[in-house]
Amino acid sequence: MGRVTTTDRRAVLRATAGLAFTAGCATSGAVAHPAPSKSAGPSAKPPAPGPRRLPGRPAQLTHGPRARPRVALTFHGYGDPVTATALLRAAEERGAHLTVLAVGTWLDEHPELARRILDGGHDLGNHTLHHLGVNDMSEADALAEIEGCADRLRRLTGSIGSWFRPSRAARASPLVERLARRVGYPHVLSYDVDSLDFTSPGAPAITRKVLGEVRNGSVVSLHFGYADTVAALPAVLEELDRRGLAAVTTTELFS
Repeated sequence: MGRVTTTDRRAVLRATAGLAFTAGCATSGAVAHPAPSKSAGPSAKPPAPGPRRLPGRPAQLTHGPRARPRVALTFHGYGDPVTATALLRAAEERGAHLTVLAVGTWLDEHPELARRILDGGHDLGNHTLHHLGVNDMSEADALAEIEGCADRLRRLTGSIGSWFRPSRAARASPLVERLARRVGYPHVLSYDVDSLDFTSPGAPAITRKVLGEVRNGSVVSLHFGYADTVAALPAVLEELDRRGLAAVTTTELFS
């Protein structure tokens, strides 16, 4: 071995110090160099689509254009998240897109479902904060119900959602219609086909009810949280496809 010079010793010391510093970062890096945040707030993705005004359309929408072979399957969003996810998956497997009108307290309990719905290509909207009889409330209470859900949607997705539907009513009262417009929803989304799935009549009855009434432009009312609805959806979608009726979001229906 050759003679070690002063210069060589300094190089070794510098290298050793570098290794020690690197080892220190590896063992204490969580403190010295925190990892980037992985939070999935509204800033993590572009804001979700918001409401839009449809010139020439009424304030309360019950159906879309009758001349085009499209229908919108709209779901009141609350209940068991497992059932909700199963419905979304069943629709996506068949290339269908849904519209989900979410209850604000449901979003509080299952905030991840807001982005799950949007990431699946579905519409997401407002179905009030507590799912109470909004038409029977005072002006202040009704406004709080609409704004409460809108605030949650905005916090989770960056927008107040695409649509508003009153809770426990097919149509909004003139007061609720006006309040919804004040919050930012130009239209109230109603429907022309009621599946009555919330009565738990069984999957065959839901299928018969929907398919017996649906036609071009129909908006169908359905619910998350009911096993009968999950069981009925594949047959409904299969028959819609056989008839040449595309199941699209409400936004697509009115596009």
